[in-house]
Amino acid sequence: MPPRLSAHPARLSVLLSAILFLAAIWIVLPPAAPWMLYPAVGIPELSVYVLALAVLIETAVARHLRVSRAARLALVLSSASVALAIVPLAQAGFAVPRLEQAMRDAFGAAVMDDARRPGAAETRTRPIVAADLFRGIDGGEERVTRGIEFASPEGVPLHLDVHTPVAPGTYPAIVQIYGGSWQRGQPGDNSGFSRYFAARGYIVFAIDYRHAPRWRWPAQIDDVRTALAWIRGHGAEYGADVSRIALVGRSAGAHLALLAAYMPGGPPVSGVVSYYGPTDLAAGYREPPSPDPIDIRRVLEAFLGGTPDRAPEVYGDASPVTYATHPQPPTLLVYGGRDHIVLPRFGASLRDRLRATGTPAALLLLPWAEHAFDAVPFGPGAQLALYHTERFLGWALQSADRRSR
Repeated sequence: MPPRLSAHPARLSVLLSAILFLAAIWIVLPPAAPWMLYPAVGIPELSVYVLALAVLIETAVARHLRVSRAARLALVLSSASVALAIVPLAQAGFAVPRLEQAMRDAFGAAVMDDARRPGAAETRTRPIVAADLFRGIDGGEERVTRGIEFASPEGVPLHLDVHTPVAPGTYPAIVQIYGGSWQRGQPGDNSGFSRYFAARGYIVFAIDYRHAPRWRWPAQIDDVRTALAWIRGHGAEYGADVSRIALVGRSAGAHLALLAAYMPGGPPVSGVVSYYGPTDLAAGYREPPSPDPIDIRRVLEAFLGGTPDRAPEVYGDASPVTYATHPQPPTLLVYGGRDHIVLPRFGASLRDRLRATGTPAALLLLPWAEHAFDAVPFGPGAQLALYHTERFLGWALQSADRRSR
């Protein structure tokens, strides 16, 4: 007969398994308040840790199931955690061939070629590297210059950071635009992404813009366009080939990236990547997510100065879908299937409109993921997004005579 589990370890096993289950439930539980976004975003991307801990608890209590009610309860709770943790991992595995097919359908077979350039650090060879789920992703080496002032509209100094490869040379450019509901953020956000691409043969300009509600639309797109003009005028000083520029943004920054790529009169770009960016602001106002943890209507009113009924022209001008009426730069759209800030169907709508104009556009949908899923930079969502973004940029930023569509 196995030894009886003493009272203290029994209580501890139940406590640990209960805590783990309360964490795991966020894999399926939608966020109804701002604080709930943290576990709803993070736990699905950390599901491999939930799985590992749950299996450890199951192993520890297995010997005591016949003699300990606490052990049996701990087993039930940890088994439920295992079942929940398997969901995003299984969905990620099933998503891999579908995402690759979406890329090939939109951009041609060449888009999935190895994006590595001579002298650059290695690109990712697999969509998800299991070891990286635990050890993180090695960003590589870079040089970075921070706090370069590129403009001072109405006395507000705006800065950018420049991330460059260690080896001197001329490289294509990426302009990164941070998110934050148009109300917060700084160029140093997502610096791991900037470092990764700088180490792999890109010049990355991480730019700033003025924030709502003090500065409302169109101040933000004006600032992005000013930054792009500065980059075209000064980028060569940092080794950038300003004839090859792509835009990458997240959330509100993705919205601005899409607009900067699509609106008439702006500098030409070779491609644009939107991570969970708003595309139709009037529809987003009228059809908010449910639950709505950050009060989307309040955010949009702070940004645009009113409602769609009172300011329809403003909402139209500030919506990327408005400009999807003629060919636009190649576009990669990445959304979480459980996004409760920007519904993924808005990304699908933009993709369909772009395709109708002949624009190469792909939507990558991650079924388990919430908004800002790449806040866990080594999770399955971030790995999949990085792998496909890397290939899209390698394809889009090739010189025209080498590009294969």
